Amino acid sequence: MAIKIYADFAHTCDNFAQVYIKGKTDMSAIKTFLVLMLITLIAYTAMVIESYGLNLFPYFFGDMAELTWGGQFNLDFMFMLALSALWVAWRNQFSGAGLGLAVLAFFGGALFLGVYLLHLIKQESGDAVRILIGSRGA
Repeated sequence: MAIKIYADFAHTCDNFAQVYIKGKTDMSAIKTFLVLMLITLIAYTAMVIESYGLNLFPYFFGDMAELTWGGQFNLDFMFMLALSALWVAWRNQFSGAGLGLAVLAFFGGALFLGVYLLHLIKQESGDAVRILIGSRGA
């Protein structure tokens, strides 16, 4: 019974991917979001650097060491950065360039990922599958 339910679910997911994801997708909303996100993030980061300088590590790890909600958020965020870096490396088949991009993804956060996704949207002509999985989607 469980195998049949899984098979039905997998078939449904495959159909969804074929109908809603494969091929060119209108990416104007996501591109607009990414551009607005980047503008906001750059402006906010510039103000923080002006007030506190570039040394973010004592603040970031200090909250984690104190076992506060701020530290919990930072730990959660660090795992999201690691997941982003892992995806970037995997998408680029763990090549040298992919590993270099993964380091940028981990330390660059949303700033890197926003620029990278805008680049991929253009490079892959809005093909969501190719954006997500690279040449594996061919």
